[in-house]
Amino acid sequence: MLANVEGTVRDLAVDVPGATRVFEKLGIDYCCGGGQSLKEACFGAGVSLAEVMAALDAGKERYAGKGIENWQSRSLAELTDHIVRTHHDYTKSEIERLNQLGAKVVSVHGQRHPELIKVADLFGALQQDLVPHMLKEEQVLFPYIVHLEDASRNRRPAPTPFFGTVRNPIQMMIREHDSAGDMLRELRSASQNYTVPFDGCVSYRTLYQALQELEQDLHQHIHLENNILFPRAVTMEGGG
Repeated sequence: MLANVEGTVRDLAVDVPGATRVFEKLGIDYCCGGGQSLKEACFGAGVSLAEVMAALDAGKERYAGKGIENWQSRSLAELTDHIVRTHHDYTKSEIERLNQLGAKVVSVHGQRHPELIKVADLFGALQQDLVPHMLKEEQVLFPYIVHLEDASRNRRPAPTPFFGTVRNPIQMMIREHDSAGDMLRELRSASQNYTVPFDGCVSYRTLYQALQELEQDLHQHIHLENNILFPRAVTMEGGG
């Protein structure tokens, strides 16, 4: 592992079994901030490099061969299908549920805890970004990537998309991922790391737990796209 100290968080997240679990636990950004070196990421998260290296080594031993998907070796069609079924569907379902739950919690606790208003506003903004973002992926980008892969496997010319090159929508998706990442950080800050006050009811606790779980799922979701799907699609379009 010592040889990877100067490598990027993205490379470790892709190559090391269990790395994303370690990064999630320690607050290291492995999706939108995956281009940082491990040293830079540790400094930004306020954790020691030695602690992270030890955790990565332990995770590598624990999760090696444990059935964790190696999406680098699976087809892009399988990966896009997994992203939609596992992450898009979950996100859409949670957005609908959390809208109702959040409105209930704000109505009961908003006067005593005005930070809930900020949390609700941020969640609304996140929803407005995520819903059309996923739609563009499902209706435009992902189908093109699947067609691109099919053409590559069958040695046919790649389809000519209206957007010129796959790099163009990918760059747009990455910018939107960065925006979502910023809003997730603001949500965590506004909720004081999802800390439920002493007078918080069961619904309050359920809301904050669900928001944390959504955050974790979005981190994994964005990691699969930014660090695996998109680079492989760019390489494939270029004939690599």
